[in-house]
Amino acid sequence: MNNTVYIQNDQEKLPVTQKLRGLVRRSVNAALKYEDFQRPCEVSVTFTDNEKIRELNAQYRNIDRATDVLSFPLFDDEFEDEEVLALGDVVLSLERAKEQAEEYGHSFERECAFLVVHSVLHLIGYDHETSEEDEKDMFFRQEEIMKLLKLERKSDDEKESEEA
Repeated sequence: MNNTVYIQNDQEKLPVTQKLRGLVRRSVNAALKYEDFQRPCEVSVTFTDNEKIRELNAQYRNIDRATDVLSFPLFDDEFEDEEVLALGDVVLSLERAKEQAEEYGHSFERECAFLVVHSVLHLIGYDHETSEEDEKDMFFRQEEIMKLLKLERKSDDEKESEEA
């Protein structure tokens, strides 16, 4: 599928490498492929820091604190006639992603990919905040997509064997 992923860096705290850009593109495409999304589409991903994402979170969600990722879906039935579908925008705090990667004990790259996958699912209509069932469904899908990316969570046994 010919999807276009636009990437913009709006922060200076962490380097944005070609490897990270490629991972973001692969994550968007893996989520859309898993969901069997047949239309060519565009997704915009902006890297930011905690201060800027806090401002956006306050402005758009009335929550005055930093968060890891925000999704701004554009997908709507009225876009059905468009040849390339603009799905929406993802705003990812690299600063928060780094903090969470350390907190959860996995790589920065895995955390970024997970947040992008999470956000793409929001862009196409999933919402984990509507019910417990929807939350389980969305989190199951995220983990399956992470397996496709070969970035699944490590079990406690795997973590122990790495430490030995």
